Amino acid sequence: MSELIKRLQERRANVWEQTKALLDAAETEGRGLSAEEDETYQRLTGDLDQIDARVKDMTEAEQRAADAEAAFGKLLARPQTEDRKAPVEDSDLRRWARGEIRSFEVAPSEEARDLVKGTPTAGGHTVPTTFYGQLIEHLIEVSGVMMAGPTVINTSSGENIDMPVTTAHTTAALVAEGGTIPEADPAFAKRTLGAYKYGDLLQISSELLTDSAFNLEEYLSRTAGRALGNAFGAHAILGTGTNQPTGVVTSATSGKTGAGAVAGAFTADDLIDLYYSVIAPYRNSTSCAWLMRDATMGAVRKLKDQQGQYLWQPSIQVGVPDTLLGKPVHTDPNVAAVGTGAKSVVFGDFSQYAVRMAGGVRFERSDSFAFNTDLVTYRAIIRADGVTLDQTGAIKVFTGGAAS
Repeated sequence: MSELIKRLQERRANVWEQTKALLDAAETEGRGLSAEEDETYQRLTGDLDQIDARVKDMTEAEQRAADAEAAFGKLLARPQTEDRKAPVEDSDLRRWARGEIRSFEVAPSEEARDLVKGTPTAGGHTVPTTFYGQLIEHLIEVSGVMMAGPTVINTSSGENIDMPVTTAHTTAALVAEGGTIPEADPAFAKRTLGAYKYGDLLQISSELLTDSAFNLEEYLSRTAGRALGNAFGAHAILGTGTNQPTGVVTSATSGKTGAGAVAGAFTADDLIDLYYSVIAPYRNSTSCAWLMRDATMGAVRKLKDQQGQYLWQPSIQVGVPDTLLGKPVHTDPNVAAVGTGAKSVVFGDFSQYAVRMAGGVRFERSDSFAFNTDLVTYRAIIRADGVTLDQTGAIKVFTGGAAS
């Protein structure tokens, strides 16, 4: 880890201590934050978010540099034979993206992935794993559900898959000697996982492709990945299940409805109640986490338990999310804002949410689509669906109530 990242983490810890001191002072005096203090609080929490974003960018840059160094080391150390194809380098992808070559091959012994369902005659659609990995990474980083660790089902085609969904568990009973054991079967329902299509179209001028030295692969993977992640991510949260995926909030059960001094708001006790509304097997899962929008985090950071300890704890390790009651916190802009009737906080075992990805990612290029404007057109397409497999309470929500 670079010294700069370490210093940023130290600064983050210092900002959090300032934030706690501000909140503690107001609590000691038995009052809320003044207008000036609230402005300071908003500035400090904004600093926390900015530091988080910068650390994330720097960590990703360091990882890319390390991956490139490892790849070059591997290539330099490997002897070449006449009957073996040379491994594909990033320049081949760049030449394909510019239109200089129509296709290229990847040596079977190298890590690679075919990104299209079709025949090789469709054009140059085979790209190195590094590009595919970046595209998927950017898709995931904008979706809170994907970051939370759902069960991902990859299929080569997009035919419907019937999934059994648990709606009630079996129960046992005390039985006397010689008594009849009562029947208590689990209840199942059937849900169909389809393959809804999400696409992104982006265009780049031929002059920019020809003359610019910018990182084309990173730009294409980031732009396409984030666009696909935003589109699917919205439905992974709030999808109705009709002509679109079933969102995790849509199929979640109620864990707590608030009744605080402010309509729609939650208290520390509300979040503790929501935490314990999820039964232990799910609560103890490594995929158990919180999900909320960024703006909600500002309210969460103010909360304390009955022992005066903050529920929210900042992470002190790069790549590890902050925690709330010991569980990681993920954010997604599609989760509802705090409000009356709004399901603003989600908590539970996200491995019980299944995401079906059909056929990988198609990434294609056309020189003729925008021929009259001399633009090169790229399109990225995924086919995906999602549904909660265990609907007995694996994932629950807090719902804002009226003021008490």
